[in-house]
Amino acid sequence: MSDSSREFHKPVRRPTELFDRVFPAEDPAEVSRVAHTTAHALLARVRADPDGTVVDRLVTFTDEHGIDDLAELWSRSPAKTLPGALWRLYLVQLMIHDDPRTAALLYERGRAELASADDAVAGAPSPAGPEELVTLVDTILRGLFEGDFAVALDRAAAFCRVQASGATHVADDYEATEPERASAFTTRALRLSDYAADLTACAALWRRDALT
Repeated sequence: MSDSSREFHKPVRRPTELFDRVFPAEDPAEVSRVAHTTAHALLARVRADPDGTVVDRLVTFTDEHGIDDLAELWSRSPAKTLPGALWRLYLVQLMIHDDPRTAALLYERGRAELASADDAVAGAPSPAGPEELVTLVDTILRGLFEGDFAVALDRAAAFCRVQASGATHVADDYEATEPERASAFTTRALRLSDYAADLTACAALWRRDALT
């Protein structure tokens, strides 16, 4: 495990700034090989025999073990790959778990502002409070392992777009009075928008049997 990972002890709940964390690489070829091998082996094994206990452990993995182990495996993977998609889903889940109240605020604001079908695709109840958002993101992650993988990615992408819309509009609210807070929400919105685009692309690749 890298020195940067050792400063945190498991179990650990990572903040949303994890979006910006950079993990040092060793041999890029070996890092890529391990990332792809572990992602494909994990998914193939679980989807071939979707034991409920195993799926539960995967869905709650970061709650029990923190994010560092997954970061070591997948954080340096390109966005439009299987390990890249898994990494982004776990990051989104962790963001919601770490601050469900803010997530619910952003989701409801995004739902009101976004003129698209993304809210329906994501599948959140109305209204969606903190507990409902935690349940929703866990359900989406679970779908990767025991449902239609591409549909789970599409739901995650839609979820990110709703959150991004909410973050953009909340940033606008704070722009005049709290510019630093506005900047933080703008950064979150940009990250979530990027994740939404990446996950949508991954879903299309999966349907073509081309997500490597």
